[in-house]
Amino acid sequence: MTSATYWAAIDRFRAFARTEPDREAVIYPDGTSGDLPSYRHVSYRELDDWSETIAERLTAAGVGSGTRTIVLVLPSPELYAILFGLLKIGAVPVVIDPGMGLRKMVHCLRAVEAEAFIGIPPAHAVRVLFRSSFRKVRTTVTVGKRWFWRGERLAAWGRRPSGAAPQRVPAPADDVLVIGFTTGSTGPAKAVELTHGNLASMIDQVHTARGEVAPETSLITLPLVGILDLLLGSRCVLPPLIPSKVGSTDPAHVAHAIEKFGVRTMFASPALLIPLLRHLQQQPIELKTLSSIYSGGAPVPDWCIAGLREVLAEDVRIFAGYGSTEALPMSLIESRELFGGLVERAHRGEGTCIGRAADQIDARVVAITDAAIPDWARVEELAGELESSRGIGELVVAGPNVSTHYYWPEEANRQGKIADSDRIWHRTGDLARIDAEGRIWFCGRKSQRVETADGPMFTVQVEQIFNTVAGVARTALVGVGARGAQRPVLCFELKPEADGAAVGAALRARGREFELTRPIADFLSHPGFPVDIRHNAKIGREQLSQWAAGQIGKRG
Repeated sequence: MTSATYWAAIDRFRAFARTEPDREAVIYPDGTSGDLPSYRHVSYRELDDWSETIAERLTAAGVGSGTRTIVLVLPSPELYAILFGLLKIGAVPVVIDPGMGLRKMVHCLRAVEAEAFIGIPPAHAVRVLFRSSFRKVRTTVTVGKRWFWRGERLAAWGRRPSGAAPQRVPAPADDVLVIGFTTGSTGPAKAVELTHGNLASMIDQVHTARGEVAPETSLITLPLVGILDLLLGSRCVLPPLIPSKVGSTDPAHVAHAIEKFGVRTMFASPALLIPLLRHLQQQPIELKTLSSIYSGGAPVPDWCIAGLREVLAEDVRIFAGYGSTEALPMSLIESRELFGGLVERAHRGEGTCIGRAADQIDARVVAITDAAIPDWARVEELAGELESSRGIGELVVAGPNVSTHYYWPEEANRQGKIADSDRIWHRTGDLARIDAEGRIWFCGRKSQRVETADGPMFTVQVEQIFNTVAGVARTALVGVGARGAQRPVLCFELKPEADGAAVGAALRARGREFELTRPIADFLSHPGFPVDIRHNAKIGREQLSQWAAGQIGKRG
């Protein structure tokens, strides 16, 4: 009989539940008071008991070590209780962003062949509607009111376990702990396996990135960060937001939460930081307790970082982070280093500096190819091709927090991993170069590069040159035509009240200043770029390319 296992890192959470039982664990919005949200909280002891209750009931239902369990629950205390309950019994939460679209989501979840399903009513409605895609599900739990299906209700389980927790043993570090899906915003969505060791390493790396200072109180906009911070003893504040529409979050509510609860650190995508900056510029608030901001999900504009430095206290540290579902974090850079001459270099076409590799991460670049790279010997065979791309290649990383395997599709392992003796390198799909100081310069997605007859052009590298033009909100380089003979086109968004004709002329003039951008002859104003689902920040250049082709076709 297989021993009952658990994620050993949970012991850190249990330690806080014992020593500081009344400390707030999750602070969450519940109703309103005037124009602002009201909040309630769950303590560490309450969250520990609640998650143990869930672990107990799931075990009785046959959910245990290795059981793949779909979790479709909005950010809430329930979500953290469920995730901790699953981690306590070694089950494997399967998490996905439903904002990717219904059929795409169902297609992805079908491939996982989960045996348990925990979700809010609309999620269960999807399960019932697409019953054949969830044919292996044997255990169902509804978070909220059950509609017309059978199964357990989370609320009926209560929040206190019936007895002491049974003996469980720590699972091996290589066992799968979580399956998370990439958004599929720049390619097919993939099911990423994160092991017990991967997640345990993330805790240490996040702690190291913070200078080994306890987070105390964190503003949480990404559930995974909440899990890590709870294991570090944080009071986790959940602001009112819609996960699939982060950009629509009211920045006044974010500022209110920071001030009300004395938030010390926060993680947010540019889609939330930009509105927050504008709010603080219009309605200055000191936010005295805030000491660090970590941005991720997409490159944060340097003007946003500069603006935050102006409206926040001098000693606040603002980090631009780089990571992915497969590896978080990969690199970090603090604003003071960024504004020590690196921004100016970016505006001259060197790319965006995303800092040095994070603690315990090794980063290298390999020659650009869409073909599989089975082993490091092949990397060395291709190394000479880096000269033709000015030293820019695909960034690959390895380290204890880096996922080494995809659950699905199997082709992703062939295309996305490189064997190097007993080590596996992850191909990020991002183009970059690494300078003599070990700093990584992000140049764009490999799949979004523009292949002209005169050679490749890289999106972010080019766009940073044009983003400095007055009246421009942001730009996007796309290619029109067949790969190898593509026509480079620069799409641009206007700032409010900017004159389109004048901005277009300024962009053309700017393009003539740099050898890198002189091949661009087409400049198209776009009303609003398509963006990714999860962070509302990554530009959908594939869709823009189709739009640009149509616009150029109309010109004849």
